[in-house]
Amino acid sequence: MAEKQPVILVTNDDGITAPGIRALVEAVKGLGKIIVVAPDSPQSGMGHAVTIGEPLRLHKVDIFDGIDAWECSGTPVDCVKLARDIILHHKPDICVSGINHGANHSINIIYSGTMSAAMEAAIEGVPSIGFSLLDYRYDADFSIAQQVANTLTKQLLANPMPEHTLLNVNIPKRTKDDFKGMKICRQANAKWQEEFDQRTDPRGKDYYWMTGKFINMDERDDTDVVALQEGYASIVPVSFDLTDHKMMNKLNKDWEGIIVS
Repeated sequence: MAEKQPVILVTNDDGITAPGIRALVEAVKGLGKIIVVAPDSPQSGMGHAVTIGEPLRLHKVDIFDGIDAWECSGTPVDCVKLARDIILHHKPDICVSGINHGANHSINIIYSGTMSAAMEAAIEGVPSIGFSLLDYRYDADFSIAQQVANTLTKQLLANPMPEHTLLNVNIPKRTKDDFKGMKICRQANAKWQEEFDQRTDPRGKDYYWMTGKFINMDERDDTDVVALQEGYASIVPVSFDLTDHKMMNKLNKDWEGIIVS
């Protein structure tokens, strides 16, 4: 009897027609039965948003040769939920999200639809990885990112991670000669410093474009930001338990007498 193929859910936040998701599908071909469920339009920056005020729609599309695919009217997280409950009627074996056009290192994970899709899968106990390439161009070269995605997906299938964990993988914009390989890192302490460009519309009303710059406040060299600057793909293990255990212990000590332990 033939061995059952693992089911690989592929999703993203740039939309089902983005070159990045096509590159990811090609990268994991042959590793299992691929199911694609992705937004019908770009959903960058949606974070872990879910649709609750309007109906969700799914349409089967024929855009990946020989692969079942659906476009969804909702968010990346909606896509993962619908894939599990409506399309598959069970959990996939793994979920891969991306390949995102642009960085999701450091604090970007909080805002990223790419990573939230992977995180939603991890919440359900599905091993997952989010992939991002530090190149916003529509015609970006995904060849190195595909090699990374193929290698790590194989590793994930062969060596499952602890339940409710996932990987945030970012790939630098480098040539094959300049690419250094992959490095396991921690998330850098960095943030976006926003600015707002105020303008006036033809009716005399003000509106705003958000701009800003990325500020790295981390001086240590073991972070994803530094690894990417040096030409490595960064691999950050992620958990969605946001409890600060060190602070919890400190509060129990400092607030002794007013806290029930």
